[in-house]
This record gives sequence, C-alpha cells and structure tokens, in this order.
Amino acid sequence: MANALFPVFRTSDWRSPGLLGKGATLLNPATMNPPLRGIVPPILTPLSSPDSLDVAGLENLIERLLAGGVHGIFALGTTGEGPSLSHRLRREMVSHTLRLVKGRVPVLVGITDTSLEDSLALARFSAEAGAYAAVHAAPPYFPLSQGELWGFVQKLNAALPLPLFLYNMPGLTKVTFESDTLHRARDLPNVIGVKDSSCDMIYFHKLLGVARERPDWSVLIGPEEMTPEAVLFGAHGGINGGANLHPRLYVSLYEAAVAHNLPEVRRLHAEVMRLAGSVYTVSPHRSALICGLKCALSLLGVCQDIPADPFQPFDAAQRREMRARLETLGLLV
Repeated sequence: MANALFPVFRTSDWRSPGLLGKGATLLNPATMNPPLRGIVPPILTPLSSPDSLDVAGLENLIERLLAGGVHGIFALGTTGEGPSLSHRLRREMVSHTLRLVKGRVPVLVGITDTSLEDSLALARFSAEAGAYAAVHAAPPYFPLSQGELWGFVQKLNAALPLPLFLYNMPGLTKVTFESDTLHRARDLPNVIGVKDSSCDMIYFHKLLGVARERPDWSVLIGPEEMTPEAVLFGAHGGINGGANLHPRLYVSLYEAAVAHNLPEVRRLHAEVMRLAGSVYTVSPHRSALICGLKCALSLLGVCQDIPADPFQPFDAAQRREMRARLETLGLLV
C-alpha cells in the first residue's frame, strides 16, 4: 500500500509499448511523484554462457525481487556486469527485463560506455522498451578533467530520450563527479539524480547539500553497508547488490531507516553486515561480489552461476563453502 514514504507509481500511455508487448504498462516519469525512493537492486545478469542470457533465471530473479518489495530495478549496472557484455546481449537484457517486469516498478538502465554514440544508441533502445531512466558513470579509460566531464554530461543530456541518473563510481572509472560539476548538472531538468558508490561519506554529505536545492532529485547510495546511515541523513534509498539475494532484508532496513526506528536499523544492519561478510568473501578477489552472488543464487535454484568474461565461476570447493555459509545465514536449508 502506498503512503508518503512509498509513492504510487502511476501509469500512462507515455510511449508505445514497443518491446514490452501487449498488455504491459509503462511508467511515466512526469507523473511518478519524484524523487525515486527505496531499494533499487542492481540486478545480476543471469547467463547460460558468457555471452548468452539465462532468460528463465532472469524471470526467477525478477519475481524474487518483486516479491521482496523492491521499489525499482537497475539493469546493466556494475553488479549486472554491464560493461563486460556485448552490445547485443545488453539489448537482450534490457528487452527481457522490461518484458518481465511489466511496468510493476520503474526500471533504470546502465548505458555507460566509452563511446557517446553507443551510450545513446542503448538509451534509445531502452526508451522504446519502456525504461524509466538511464544511468551513466564517467566514461571509463581516459582520465577526464571536470571540464571535460561536464561537457560530456551536457552532450549526453541534450541527446538522451530518457531522464538521466549520474553514477559516481571513482573506484572503477577513476573520475569523480565533483561538487561543482554536480551543481551545474543539477540545473539540467533531465538529470534527475545521482547514485554514489564512492564509499566516502564526506563526499556523500556534500552530495546531499547539492541535492537540497532540487527537491525532485534522487540521491541513492551504492554500498549496502552504508545505506542506513545515508537514508537517516537524507538519502532517498539504496542501489544495493545484496538485495539480489535477500531483497526483503534490504527493503526492511530501508523502511526502518526512513521511520528512524534505530533499534530495528541496528538489528537489520547487523544482518546486512553478516550477509556481506559471508557471501562476498568466499574468494579473495574483487570479483567475489558478483561471482559470490551468482553462486549463492544458483545454489538457491534461482539462476545459473556463469559470469561474463573475464570472470570465472566458483570452483567446487568454493561452492561447498558458499553452501555452508548460506546454511549458517539461514538462507539455505
């Protein structure tokens, strides 16, 4: 049931159903009571081979997320291995995700690419499929100045057929959306929010300061360990990878933080820390987050555990360890 904290996402004939098919509803950003709030998981991309989509697994995962009460879905983010997927596979992921969600929650699509034209092509495809918004990090590979980054944002904004979330991910892009750049981006009506995965709470508080001048802006936090603190201080929600595995936990944590129910926040945050400390550490490599989630969900029968190249699935010993940890967490019996 909707309330002031969880707005109703109304539907309209915003654009033709296109790839969604007959009977699907489309979400209109102009009528959605901005800003976007809640838990918006960066959905994994289930694969049956490194370049083939596991469509049945994707359907299982989407239904799992929606049953857990998530407020949106973010396809082709970092957890979704977006930059590692072929352009064909990215489009397949977008079209099947929108078809399976059927307008029940807004779908954001990561369009980050080294090429502006390829980013725009995926944005146009996503718009036709019924996506709610596009998400773009700083273009990877070349070290950009803030002036160059601002110029890129202007060009992207001018040509996009969708509202835009900026994605601050300096750990991978090596470039930060600094405060002055965000102040300028805030004045672009089509830019409707920021996702921050910097793991820097000082930066995040500066980001909240920028957003206070734009009440329809969403400020969403990436690192799940920091989500309750961020929401308590004014963030609108979290784009948390762990919600792929246990969506209800993250939704409940968000709700407790919005309600300022501190005892419940502490209890649920301890569970999130326990889950992250278990699932993301089976392997010592940084890929353990994505490969760990895929392994865990395969053990739960949701989807296959195949990652995109260059990552490799867990070996038999790691799968046994993951099984034991899921049993300890009470997620597998």
